[in-house]
Amino acid sequence: MTTRRRFLKSSALAATGAFLAPKGIFAQPNARTRFHADKVKIAYIGIGNRGNQIIKDFAATDMVDVVALCDVDMGNKQTEEVINMYSRAKRFRNFREMFEKCGSEFDAVAAAVPDHIHFPVAMLALSEGKHIYLEKPMCRTFHEAELMIQAALKHPNLATQVGNQGHSEANYFQFKTWVEAGIIKDVTAVTAHMNDVRRWHQYDSNEGRPPQADPLPKDMDWDTWLGAAAYHDYSEKYHQGNWRCWYDFGMGALGDWGAHILDTIHEFLKLGLPYEVSMKYANGHNDYFYPYSSTILFRFDAREGMPPVDITWYDGTDNLPPLPAGYGSAAVTEGVPTTNQGNTTNQRLTPGKIIYSRDLIFKGGSHGSTLSIIPEEKAREMESQLPPVPESPSNHFENFLLACQGLEKTRSPFEINGVLSQVFCLGVIAQRLNAQLFFNPRTKQFTNNQFANALLTGQPPRRGWEDFYKL
Repeated sequence: MTTRRRFLKSSALAATGAFLAPKGIFAQPNARTRFHADKVKIAYIGIGNRGNQIIKDFAATDMVDVVALCDVDMGNKQTEEVINMYSRAKRFRNFREMFEKCGSEFDAVAAAVPDHIHFPVAMLALSEGKHIYLEKPMCRTFHEAELMIQAALKHPNLATQVGNQGHSEANYFQFKTWVEAGIIKDVTAVTAHMNDVRRWHQYDSNEGRPPQADPLPKDMDWDTWLGAAAYHDYSEKYHQGNWRCWYDFGMGALGDWGAHILDTIHEFLKLGLPYEVSMKYANGHNDYFYPYSSTILFRFDAREGMPPVDITWYDGTDNLPPLPAGYGSAAVTEGVPTTNQGNTTNQRLTPGKIIYSRDLIFKGGSHGSTLSIIPEEKAREMESQLPPVPESPSNHFENFLLACQGLEKTRSPFEINGVLSQVFCLGVIAQRLNAQLFFNPRTKQFTNNQFANALLTGQPPRRGWEDFYKL
């Protein structure tokens, strides 16, 4: 039997070399007293950029005791602030080494790392008995999501939380309440859109090859950054958030923003997996990185008395979706963190969704933003029928920490977010192949494209990383 110590050592050795919702529908905040045990002992993996932000969010809860910090580029300017915040925390560049040397000293892990490394970090954490908070998207392949869901179910005493923070804000509680009250019902179509410059690259889609190697930053652990992915020479076009653009490392705009726009739609309409995923438009399609613009159709079958639903995803600055009459001004988008990759600037249409039901049309933003009914005249007519929406008892970070202590259940656990992540993985395969694909949700296989089936699993893990797929 492979022990934890033997597994970690062998792995390390082998890997070397708008109209707002009407006022009054939200219940008034009630004073609450939080009862919790001692602070959660936590380790952070990825402490620059987005990691810096979530670490500050955790710090604001006053519920954490920070034991260790880990970053493959420890000491660069992006990591300095967190290092200074927790000067007594142990420091590592390799997360496997962190688990090996001080795993007994912490109970939970929070990771803000590139999409392709989510899987090994989460699987190792769960196998070591650690609660895990993981930034979205949950993982990079359909098969990885399947394994992560199984691992979470195998460890029901461990809290898992994916970082779509709106799932603990008004967006979540309003959508849930309106579905239960029959306000949102008989949904037949959804338009989801992200049309700003954020996360868009300027690479030449006609170049037809990976980027040339750049000098490796001093002291950077590039081998750990690559993780299970096939070997690539270091390039600045991969590092510091640029990895989102590349099929081998990221999930593009769909994975980055879909989790903040489609999360409540997917959960509370019980959509599950689609039977068709088709590329309707692609600008700049190539074999290496995501198109400049994409339109993707997801088709979901009828379920539990609800009609079939078509979701159409639009991304790209030149690829605006059609808007219904009475749409009004851009939907309000709340709680969007800043990033070194650029921020939303297109105020004409901020990221969000339009939900078409048989009787009503709703519009909304992303993250914690609430829905409103359009047109305005219909919203005024419906105002008295809208039920009060409960206040969130905890934000996303508090929710995770309280779940670590057994006091709450996480709202975006692997078992829920994993299926949504699989939807995005299917969408990415359609983007990559620029094709119409038919999928069997029961067998979890494409029925018209064997190459697409191979992409459900993706490339075999790099030598030294195979065991993460066996945990």
